[in-house]
Amino acid sequence: MTLSLPQIRPFHIVIVLLLGLAAAILVAQIEGERGVPPIASGGDFQVSNVKVDVAAANADAARYAGWRQAQRLAWKMLWTRTNGGAGVPALSDSQLEAIVSGIEIQSEQAGPTRYVATLGVLFDRARAGQILGVQGRTMRSPPLLVIPILWQGGTATSYETINEWQKGWARFRTGDSAIDYVRVTGNAADPLLLNAAQAGRRSRNWWRVLLDQYGAADVIIPIARLERQFPGGPVLGRFTARYGPDDALIGSFSLRASNEAAVAEMIDQAIQRIDGLYTQALLDGTLRPDPSLIIEEPVDVDALAIENSTDVPVDIIDAPVPGVNAFVIQYDTPNVTSVSQSESALRGIPGVQSASTSSLALGGTSVMSVTFAGNVDALRSALQSRGYTVTTSGNTLRISRKGATAAPVQ
Repeated sequence: MTLSLPQIRPFHIVIVLLLGLAAAILVAQIEGERGVPPIASGGDFQVSNVKVDVAAANADAARYAGWRQAQRLAWKMLWTRTNGGAGVPALSDSQLEAIVSGIEIQSEQAGPTRYVATLGVLFDRARAGQILGVQGRTMRSPPLLVIPILWQGGTATSYETINEWQKGWARFRTGDSAIDYVRVTGNAADPLLLNAAQAGRRSRNWWRVLLDQYGAADVIIPIARLERQFPGGPVLGRFTARYGPDDALIGSFSLRASNEAAVAEMIDQAIQRIDGLYTQALLDGTLRPDPSLIIEEPVDVDALAIENSTDVPVDIIDAPVPGVNAFVIQYDTPNVTSVSQSESALRGIPGVQSASTSSLALGGTSVMSVTFAGNVDALRSALQSRGYTVTTSGNTLRISRKGATAAPVQ
């Protein structure tokens, strides 16, 4: 008996080819270079758009003189921004070089004896801050995941392909911003998880998993729409700041670039303005983590018993003589106003020598450091007499206004 191979029909070949094409497309979706690593975003002070025009004996001397001139101009601009225009300290070039951490070239034209450029100057926060008199404590938002969406040519993209909007957010220096941006490179699974369609999802379970993957508390969605009038002509940009799983609107504006070469500069300006919109929303209390994104922890019966217990008289033996002691007070800060109000209320208590917020969390629980001439019982009594509900654990006190349930001391 002779065995023969099954006959291969033409439609079998077509199916095999289609399966191979589908596999290639799937691989192409998750492979390839589409990542743009964000630049280092430390706490340096940044002064951008410093314009210089310097002539010297040769090109190198002109560039060096231009950078020194940029440092002087940037220092005056930074002082004006933080302290007003009067009384700018006169620093020598060597002193300026000691506090400057870097020079960023935004654009430059170098000739044989002339240097024309637009530069950005970075000042070290620790060294320059001592001269500027800037306080170390700054307000900071919870970590917010950034999904930048670009509309152009009728198509919306995020991290699926490298684009100018993604590049702009990657080069944006976030160290001087009140917003804690969580930016990704766009490699590996980022294009699949953080695509443009993700902004339209409403499933809280999906968002919880996604935010936990990137270590964020909520999401912000800056959107850019670029419209080109004609090839080589002006480019109109419409920019929108949105946030949260419900894609809530914060604000929008329009900018115009004279030609394609000016698009990158327009995008940098747009990101600065969007950062301002998000910062203002944070100050207003609008930008806060969505409570529906918080994964509830199991109820601790012992913690509830402690929280609902009542104070009973305790005999104190060999109590120390009251002196000046340091205490930690946890309190609710739903908005910016509540911070100053709580600090003023604590400072008004007799015996309190200082009260300042050491850890700020708008929309959550902040921490205040207090020095008080007395023990914890005296401080608790003083707080209760002013209408606070107080829970204590050692030298840590958790306070809330009467009518609101005080959470356990963390």
